[in-house]
Amino acid sequence: MSATGQSRLSATLGRRAAYSYRSDPAVPSFPDDRPVIVYDGVCILCSRAMRDIARRDEQGHIRFVIGQSRLGQALFRHYGLDQQDFETVLLIADGRASGKLDMARRVAAMIGGPWRLFSLFAILPGAAQDWCYDRVARNRYRIFGRTEVCMMPDASWRARVIE
Repeated sequence: MSATGQSRLSATLGRRAAYSYRSDPAVPSFPDDRPVIVYDGVCILCSRAMRDIARRDEQGHIRFVIGQSRLGQALFRHYGLDQQDFETVLLIADGRASGKLDMARRVAAMIGGPWRLFSLFAILPGAAQDWCYDRVARNRYRIFGRTEVCMMPDASWRARVIE
């Protein structure tokens, strides 16, 4: 995708060197040999999406980090993102972070199935991609709800959560 087709966040994240968080003393060490998704643990939409991703990721390749955890907070801070009002779910794969619809497309390619429909958003200009993602993100609590404490993954994928 050309730079003009990228969302603003994806372009910003893309400027970071691969594995840049490894040299950040504020980011705790974590296993990064497989993709890691950092998500809002009180968001019902986000938690359900992670459960669905975990279920469809039959080899158990993807790991998860709750954004409210120490590691999640450190990763959001490292990438210059708000640690309270999560503007995106982060995917870290091969040491590189992606967010918003770029993240959704990359995860969809990993797990396949109907999730691949996210690839259709690639035809939109980056600003339009951000606008679509931001509309859902800003209204996710109102539409889907939130919990007062982080929703814990069920036993089927709990072992894949990095704390």
